Amino acid sequence: MSRYFTSHARIVACVLLVAGLQLAGCASRPTGVLTPVAETNPSASKVEMIVTTTRSHAANPGEMFSGERALTPAFAELTVSIPPDNVRKVGEVAWPKKLPPNPATDFAVIKAAEVDRKGAEVWLNKAVANSPDRSVLVFIHGFNNRFEDSVYRFAQIVNDSGAHSVPVLVTWPSRGSLLAYGYDRESTNYTRNALENLFQYLAKDPKIKEVNVLAHSMGNWLALESLRQMAIRNGRLPPKFKNVMLAAPDVDVDVFRSQIADMGEQHPQFTLFVSRDDRALAVSKRVWGNVSRLGAIDPKQEPYKTELGDNKITVIDLTDIKAGDDLHHSKFAESPQIVELIGTRLSTGQTLTDNRVGLGDSIVAATAGAAAAAGTAAGLAISAPVAVLDQNTRDNYADQVGTLGINAPTGVSGNKAPSKNCDGTDGPKKAGCNR
Repeated sequence: MSRYFTSHARIVACVLLVAGLQLAGCASRPTGVLTPVAETNPSASKVEMIVTTTRSHAANPGEMFSGERALTPAFAELTVSIPPDNVRKVGEVAWPKKLPPNPATDFAVIKAAEVDRKGAEVWLNKAVANSPDRSVLVFIHGFNNRFEDSVYRFAQIVNDSGAHSVPVLVTWPSRGSLLAYGYDRESTNYTRNALENLFQYLAKDPKIKEVNVLAHSMGNWLALESLRQMAIRNGRLPPKFKNVMLAAPDVDVDVFRSQIADMGEQHPQFTLFVSRDDRALAVSKRVWGNVSRLGAIDPKQEPYKTELGDNKITVIDLTDIKAGDDLHHSKFAESPQIVELIGTRLSTGQTLTDNRVGLGDSIVAATAGAAAAAGTAAGLAISAPVAVLDQNTRDNYADQVGTLGINAPTGVSGNKAPSKNCDGTDGPKKAGCNR
């Protein structure tokens, strides 16, 4: 028993140290930002999306949905107003500093309406009919995301990418707390059937010509498991599922190999984005028994290089790109040129592979030569959702730490390196991630 508590204490200490890196210098921000405001800025862009969630309703109408689990999925239509580019940087979410949000300077919701399943289907049918390519982009957020986090980040990705795809947000019950990792992980398992049901609906709808999936961090587990279930149930994955983009996936590399195998020979084009200095995934690796996480492997090392190539998985290593937060888990969201490139590829109906002349050169130019392609990589990256740690963690951090009977760290510098047990170094291992 004493060994268990010693191990648990080390994991908690590791998590708290990484938390300190992010919390230092973070300013708090208001909650309940989803209360609709008047549309007062004609220069603002607007992103309309349909949302499906397994979250319960929140007590505060401005939050809409909480981090707790609902018995059945719910649906909502949202329209997010985004201030013009001369007010914010591309790749940024302009969170309001106070309520109500100001559409001239802040992200703001101008419509938020819960609908039933039939209403969601009507919205989707109309949006697909009006889209130029009849494609859908399904976004699945990661660990420690509140409902509003996923809404605003997806709106930013859709707006900045310029993609023509109809936005479909899948948001699962995450408590938005650093120390709720176990609860969040089980919530992804809880949501597998609901996401598979959505995939089955999109596959059968003849009006939808193409489905692309973008997942981040822990959301990759949910995406991969739901695709795996669908493939086993149907005997294959539908051809209209073109691209599955795995951003900083918090997935065991050995499990990924079995998931790909279960999907069969016909599966979407996978694009994998990795960074070996991702401190959030380093903590996850520690929690999961020192087993490498897929988003932190070195794709130049064997067996990864050969196995990824054999499975025709496109890889981009962003380790050398010094952007994003102190955890190096949000590099994707800090690359405006990259999110614009991904939108261009999706809008032109191109599969994200390395057989497009000039694509690799464009990426290298956009990242100042910092990204080194490996495996079958051409060099392609995608703006990812909110980082594993967000500013909202400040609001409940002390309470969560208190439940463990330990004191929160003080005076942690944002430049302090993680402990030796928390580094992200990965070496070659016997099992890889091929079929």
